[in-house]
This record gives sequence, C-alpha cells and structure tokens, in this order.
Amino acid sequence: MKRFGVILSIFTLLVGLIGGCRPSFQPATYTDDMNRPVNITAVPQRIVSHVPSITETLFALGLGDRVVGRSDFDDYPPEVSNITSVGNYFNPSIEKIASLNPDLVLTDGHSDNIKQLDSLNITYMVIDPKTIDDVYKDIDLIGKVAGVENKAASLVAGMKNTANGVQNRAQNAPKIKVIYLLDATDLNNPWTAGPGSFVDAMIGMAGGENIAGGTSGAYGQMSIEQIIAADPDIIILPGQHGTAFTAPEVLKAHPAWQKTSAVKNNRIFIANADLIDRSGPRIVQGLEEIAKTIHPELYK
Repeated sequence: MKRFGVILSIFTLLVGLIGGCRPSFQPATYTDDMNRPVNITAVPQRIVSHVPSITETLFALGLGDRVVGRSDFDDYPPEVSNITSVGNYFNPSIEKIASLNPDLVLTDGHSDNIKQLDSLNITYMVIDPKTIDDVYKDIDLIGKVAGVENKAASLVAGMKNTANGVQNRAQNAPKIKVIYLLDATDLNNPWTAGPGSFVDAMIGMAGGENIAGGTSGAYGQMSIEQIIAADPDIIILPGQHGTAFTAPEVLKAHPAWQKTSAVKNNRIFIANADLIDRSGPRIVQGLEEIAKTIHPELYK
C-alpha cells in the first residue's frame, strides 16, 4: 500500500506539471496599440511579422516555429533567414502575406497597405510601443495572444531586472552630456533623438543628459551652433558590427565639431543600432551598452 501511495503521488505530480505547461490562452478581444479591438478565438499557429522588433520578440518567446513570414529587414536571430520574406518592412506585399495563410499578422501600423488585410478577413494586430514600459506591456500582450503568458512574464521580469540594475548603478553618478546622432550626413544640421524617443529615455536611465532634450519631438535636427553651445561630452553614433553610418573621423575632421569636448577628448563611440532602435527584448542590452559608454567606471 505504501508503494502504491508513492506511485499515486508521483502520478499526481506529473499531471500537475503537464497541466502547468499548457498554453495560458483565453479567447478574448484584445486592444492593440492603435486602440483597435482584435478578436482572437484560438492560439495563432501561423504568424506573419514584418517588423524586426516584433519578430525578435516572437523568437524570444519561443514562438519561432509559428512564424511563417517576415520582412527583408528581419535579421535576428539568424534563423529568421530561413523564413519566407513578405518584402519591404515599409510596404510588405499583401499578396505574399495572404498566400502564407496566416491566422495572425503582427505590424507596427506604419505601413498603410496593411489595412488591406481587413478586406481579406485576415486578423492583424498593431504593436507599436512608444516607451520602454510600453515594450514590456506589448511583450505581455503578445504572450497572452499566443498562449505563452508565463514565458512573456518571465522575459519581461528579466528585462526589468537589467534596466533596474543600470539605473541603480547610475543613480548617484554625475550627469554626462550626450548627443546621439541618428543621421550626420549633414554635419551642420544632423538628425538626433529628442524627448519621447527610446534613446532619450535610455540616456537618462544610464546617467546621461541628452543635449537634444530641448528639441520638439522624438526626432529632429540640431544646428551645429546649438550643438557647440551645448558642448556634448560624448557623441554616440549608431552602427553595426563596429562600423558607424558616419565615421568618427568625419567628425574629427570638421572644424566646427572640433570645438566640442567630445571631439577634443576623443569620446566618440559607436553603438549597435539594432539594440537601441528596435523596441524588442534586446532594448535593455542597448541600455546597458549606452550606460557602459557614458559611465565605464561603473562597470569595471
């Protein structure tokens, strides 16, 4: 009898574990980031994502095997290259999307032709976070819709832990003046990231002061005169694989930029643009990269 009782206990435990692994999905009407009601009646099994950050989120949630379509711009993780492309991120092919027979399309809503999916009765959801907190919320939303709510909660918890660690390190550090150059093709009027952008938020969380914080809007141009007056201590250039879109040598050779403390002290850095600009799970890695650039002494 004692042996039978042990076996019964083990069986009960296994049943509980199996039950706990079932998708935490509930048919419901969800509200997306465009305030659209989206009715999800079953766990999506064929998902098209034409937005790199959303595709990264799906893979981070273990949903890569359900992704049947992606954009030409999707490049992470590397295995996305094996997935059928639906074309350009800005204007994906609606015909190609429809041919993949998706039960859910995830978009950021920046492509007007996505609205054509309504006439084809293809369900789509807009995921377009504006803040880092919105990134967390949208990961939770995708988790609920896809039946992996627990995985989403775990992923978000890890991201928040990383972000809190950065803020805790930087809370008593001196504020360092920073400019992030989105596009320095015109060195006299470069494009930068202002209030409302992910970059602006990350600079502040990392113990920096964004000299473009006074500009109107998340993205805009600053004149070289404004930049010289603000005198950044650090210049961050977006790039990939160690190569900036505008080379540091170009700034160093420019007479006006030579007047800034950042150029004088050779504090021009290249950051991985994909970690900083994509509103997905790796954005906290971008935050850490910015923090180590601004306050390297805190990470020794």
